[in-house]
Amino acid sequence: MILNINKPVGWSSFDVVKKIRGITGEKKVGHGGTLDPFAEGVLILGTGKDTKKLAEITSSDKSYIFTLNLGLTTNTLDTEGKIIEKKNIPDLNKTEIINNVNSFLGERLQTPPMFSAKKVNGKKLYELARKDIIIERKPIKINIKEFSLISYNLPNLILSVTVSKGTYIRVLGKDLAEKLGTVGYLTKLVRTRVSKYLLNDSITIDTFEKKWKL
Repeated sequence: MILNINKPVGWSSFDVVKKIRGITGEKKVGHGGTLDPFAEGVLILGTGKDTKKLAEITSSDKSYIFTLNLGLTTNTLDTEGKIIEKKNIPDLNKTEIINNVNSFLGERLQTPPMFSAKKVNGKKLYELARKDIIIERKPIKINIKEFSLISYNLPNLILSVTVSKGTYIRVLGKDLAEKLGTVGYLTKLVRTRVSKYLLNDSITIDTFEKKWKL
């Protein structure tokens, strides 16, 4: 089966896989696209033979709503890390912010962050980052298909975005903050869609467990 789970904050994607494996007793469980522990929202899981469908789901577009805090940044670009830089925030108006947001639309290159599950030479980048080892990463081509400002109350911007596979929203937030003349990191990240699967249709782990036991 294919499950649309609303991943809670603080859980890794593997934590959810492990939990669903325990509930269902199904040995073969996988997910269609990692969500960082600080993030929440749509996490697609497949069990048994349906794990074969995950490759196609993983390669599809994804949508997010995120909060970008300006003026400070962390080594992980999210709330999991430690603050490493502070910078003044320019006197920004709505038009300036929107124009800069719009400048990110379309295809571009993005360098994966060190704090990520991406593997380089067989090692996960975050394992190296935790040892303060930084290595060169090849930029990858991404496509930002929709990017808009929902609201702003400085130092916070709330934005929505639809992106292609492999896009790191934390890096997008960092790059936007730099374009606005400051630094920034994500304080909230909600995945609202993966392919045709929507957040409104997702279920919590508790709800799934209760239904399974009926």
